[in-house]
Amino acid sequence: MKRLIYYLPMHFVVLGVIGIITQFYTQIWNFGVANIAIFFLSLLVLLFLVRNKIITTILTFISFFLIGIATVYVNDGRNHKDYYQNHLKENSTTVFTVKKVLKHGVYHNKYQVEVAQVDSIKTRGEILLNIQKDSLFIPLKVDDKLLLKPTFLAIKPASNPHQFNYKTYLEKQGIYQQVYIEKEQFLKLESKDFSLVGLSSSFRNYIQKSLEKHTFKKDELNVINALLLGQRQDISKDLIEDYQRAGAIHVLAVSGLHVGVILLLLTFILKPLEKLKYGRFLKTFCIVLLLWMFAFIAGLSASVVRAVTMFTFLAVGQTFQRKNVITFSLITSMFFLLIVKPMFLFDVGFQLSYLAVFGIIWVQPKLADIWKPKFKITNFFWQLLTVSVAAQLGVLPLSIFYFQQFPGLFLLSNFVIIPCLMYVLIGGILVIFLSLINFLPDFIVTIYGTVISWMNTFVSWISKQEDFLFKEISISFFMMIIWYLLIVFGVRFFLDMRPNKLLYFLTSILVLQTIYFIEVKNKESRNELVVFHKTRHAVIGKRVGEQLYLQHDLDSVNFDNDYSLKSYRIAEDIKEIQQTNFKNLINFYDDNILVIDSLGVYKIKGLQKPIVVLQYSPKINLERLIKTINPSQIIADGSNYRSYVEHWKKICQTENVPFYDTNKHGAFILKR
Repeated sequence: MKRLIYYLPMHFVVLGVIGIITQFYTQIWNFGVANIAIFFLSLLVLLFLVRNKIITTILTFISFFLIGIATVYVNDGRNHKDYYQNHLKENSTTVFTVKKVLKHGVYHNKYQVEVAQVDSIKTRGEILLNIQKDSLFIPLKVDDKLLLKPTFLAIKPASNPHQFNYKTYLEKQGIYQQVYIEKEQFLKLESKDFSLVGLSSSFRNYIQKSLEKHTFKKDELNVINALLLGQRQDISKDLIEDYQRAGAIHVLAVSGLHVGVILLLLTFILKPLEKLKYGRFLKTFCIVLLLWMFAFIAGLSASVVRAVTMFTFLAVGQTFQRKNVITFSLITSMFFLLIVKPMFLFDVGFQLSYLAVFGIIWVQPKLADIWKPKFKITNFFWQLLTVSVAAQLGVLPLSIFYFQQFPGLFLLSNFVIIPCLMYVLIGGILVIFLSLINFLPDFIVTIYGTVISWMNTFVSWISKQEDFLFKEISISFFMMIIWYLLIVFGVRFFLDMRPNKLLYFLTSILVLQTIYFIEVKNKESRNELVVFHKTRHAVIGKRVGEQLYLQHDLDSVNFDNDYSLKSYRIAEDIKEIQQTNFKNLINFYDDNILVIDSLGVYKIKGLQKPIVVLQYSPKINLERLIKTINPSQIIADGSNYRSYVEHWKKICQTENVPFYDTNKHGAFILKR
């Protein structure tokens, strides 16, 4: 740990990360690419001229902080003159190039595309393309080019508090707009252009078609596609939930676990090469080549490229056989990835992968030293246990922060699945090779498919052990950081029980308890009124501390499974929801909230300047309402017709009354 603190790339990574976060959230640098180059050249000249060690160190740290800022600025297409939005005109003709096939929605096929041309001008910038589903529509492939005259639309933010914010998610991938079209609204262009990703996608599609010729069951084939080809779009929602609840979802995404297993396998198989002159270098070259071949087969997705890059640095580092080479290789790989793709920092997979690996390399050796089993089989399972615990410690607070649950049987899942994974991967590679040469016997298909089915059945059984699945756990970002401090100081103390380490551990417990009680106190004293957005429904709640009084028109099934209400309840630690009827008038401190439904009743004696909530498209004369009760604000929720909402909006603009549309802006929240 001490060596890591003095490892320079570690400092560079930390400063670069701070720079990336600063630029993404503040856009502090907006002076152009040329000025960035001039600024860095000036710093380099200063570093060359200054001989003072302290000043040189400070300038170096500033440089890497600015590198983080610069990488975000340069990678943001909006900061370049050829960004597509700078050249759009009314009825512009555009050319889209498909970059990625996404998981399709209920009503649309979804693609990540680059706006390669606007009219006759070459451009850059990616958007989300939604093509209405049609039984006659032929799915697009990576590198396909489309000619169309689109209408670019902004991506909506989260409709309700604590809901997954798809807009923010796409912004972190450089996507700020989307287009909706039907299959008749574009022309597919003939093009001989291709990219490495497109070539990889075509090869993967060829593999999938060769596998479909055999008698694999649907779930078996979908799991094979996920495990080996990085494609889990077609896996059923129920099966994905089973893997999530069993703590084994990482198995279905080609990531560090798979690449790590392949690295161990290749290291074992190619070990005889070390006997040759320069054998270690030849072995490393073969391992790196084969890892990137696997990445190519798996589609060169972001998660695969990250994992293979990480283990490429690790494989190269192992060649030098020096102490702490694994840790230093991982730090260097992280630095390299963030320089090339700074937005990886905000990717959950990136965060979980590195935290899991750091947990393993830092904690696992110390746990493994606690006991030295005499028998190989016992030692194997002991090593597996310590690896699982170490990895889980690395990702535990972050996974609770993102997914709000903790699978208590993760150890049992890993005991069965991880030992099987190596054989499943080896068998899968063999199955793919034999299918490509049209020499895949039925008995191999049956055996391999049965193994996959057994794994699915086992995971399904684990997921149904409800007593061991700890759900609906919510922690704040700040609390997550404190938990990591507690884990770090706790592990250090229990593995080396010294008084100073006990002091750090106890202090971290005290800080955690203090923050917890402060957050609980804040939630208990929080009062707010929320007009939720729910299409074709009206949901309004008054929150008083840990209770939520809710008026809604959802049936019992939709109410229990409604994600927007569930996410709000969990994040805000709501202990009780009481269904109520506000009878068209809600008193909230000094504010009166008048709810007007389809009956259009609003004449309440003595009511002046209320906040008005319009529901179920009431047929009212809004100008008369404004003159009668002089509302301080008018809110239209998701239960209203869009034509009505647009009409009301125009009237409010004319009458100079603030208007709030939950369909556009999300839930309305009034706090006191």
